[in-house]
Amino acid sequence: MPSQRLHRSRSGTKRLAALVAAAALILVGCDSGGTPHSADGRQQLTVAALPLTDSAALYLARDRGLFAKEGLDVRIQPVQQSIQALPALLKGQVDVIASANYVTYLQAYEKGTLDLRILAEGVRIAPHMMDVLVAKDSALKSPADLAGKKVAVAVLNNIQSLTLNAILDARHAGRPVYRQILFPQMGPALQRGQVDAVHAVEPFDTAIQGELGARVLLDGGSGPAKGLPASGYVTTAAFVKKNPKAAAGFRRAVEAASALAAEDPAVVRTELPKYAKVTADQAKSIHLPVYPTTADPSALRRLVRLMRAQGLLGKDIDPAPLLVT
Repeated sequence: MPSQRLHRSRSGTKRLAALVAAAALILVGCDSGGTPHSADGRQQLTVAALPLTDSAALYLARDRGLFAKEGLDVRIQPVQQSIQALPALLKGQVDVIASANYVTYLQAYEKGTLDLRILAEGVRIAPHMMDVLVAKDSALKSPADLAGKKVAVAVLNNIQSLTLNAILDARHAGRPVYRQILFPQMGPALQRGQVDAVHAVEPFDTAIQGELGARVLLDGGSGPAKGLPASGYVTTAAFVKKNPKAAAGFRRAVEAASALAAEDPAVVRTELPKYAKVTADQAKSIHLPVYPTTADPSALRRLVRLMRAQGLLGKDIDPAPLLVT
């Protein structure tokens, strides 16, 4: 997520284009969507997803039969960055991207790279669902110490740096320098001293603390970040136009699964070890995000305003027309 002030520039646009191009080479194992229907008549959908708490509703909807109830056969394709799946989405090889951080996809929409549609909200930020972690013997003692230090984020210029900058700005503290490191590599990078801190999302947050004894320097879900929409289930306008029934059914299934997660967090803790590298014991202590049961344009407008304030969008975007109803 690279410059401290995150100003939009031609270099920023080139970085996004380069990342998308590289992603086309990184994403492997994605089929072309297979046959349009299963043997039992259900429509097949391929969904790319990260192994994060963000994706819990997706897996719950699949495992609880909520997709099947809507006549859908959902195949899940794991990825390590949601943007890895963008080329496949544009080619129709992937139908939906789950755990898609809104910042990257709203930027792609503004640039004209993606005719974005949001099928359902994924999660909103809750306390300690992501934390800034430092080594147990680190000299960094307070958030103010992060000024100019190297902090790992999964993708440059997305939800992690956006929210961390907002939190530090509210504290009148200086911003760090961001380094892009995938979540599974954050622990080793911190241990080797390649970065001064990592901004880790659950379940990697809890795992790094448990395995390395890392300390929480700052709650990444605090202050202006709390309650902010972080990720969603995104697709293209072309997919929705071609498959209105499947799009509506997918939304209903995910929102029903989110309602289960919101009502009883235990169902998420039981689901996590099935798709994420987390043990049942670790799942018990993980800090979960908020699982919204309906999409809220006003909450997304708050995200857009924050992106505008930090120069990540050149103009206001009204998210309401992007939501699939």
